[in-house]
Amino acid sequence: MSDYMVQESSGPLAIRYRKIVMWIHWITALLLIMQVYIGFIFHDLPRGSEERAFVFGWHKTWGVLILLLALTRLAIRLINPPPPYPSDYPKWRRFFAVWNHRLFYILLLALPLTGLAAVSGRAEDGWVPLQLGLNVPAIPGIPTENDFGDVHEVLVWVTLALLALHVSAALFNQFVDRGAVAGRMWPFRQTRES
Repeated sequence: MSDYMVQESSGPLAIRYRKIVMWIHWITALLLIMQVYIGFIFHDLPRGSEERAFVFGWHKTWGVLILLLALTRLAIRLINPPPPYPSDYPKWRRFFAVWNHRLFYILLLALPLTGLAAVSGRAEDGWVPLQLGLNVPAIPGIPTENDFGDVHEVLVWVTLALLALHVSAALFNQFVDRGAVAGRMWPFRQTRES
């Protein structure tokens, strides 16, 4: 079975992602960084404190926003596939890049859903409170004590590893390899094949 994203090529030049995709990418990246920060400081706050409840409320709110952005980006991707890689980008790298992106999509869906599952067992009246007076429906049938919080934390570490790989590859492609591939995403420049 052939994989379009690995096999196809855009020729010597990189074709940029659509602007809406680039906006969603960077907004999601910013929210993800905020989530990691909030998640790490959350554990150090005293249980039952107003500060912990406030921070956790924002963690849940940003998580729902990340889920909505991921679903939006996935819908855009299904309707309008991303541009293929430039011809100077080796197929073995394409394969890893494609699967890194696919795993990100899975994680951007799984992280908020496992977080929601973790708090759903304690939700009052079937709703999980967020900030700004918002609520999201709890997942029904989740027991008060569950292991979804542990799964959520493991997925955070997997996401951080993939994020490190993704950022390292982008910087390598732009500043070391200097091929055209990094030019698919702003703020990297579009370059010609040498």
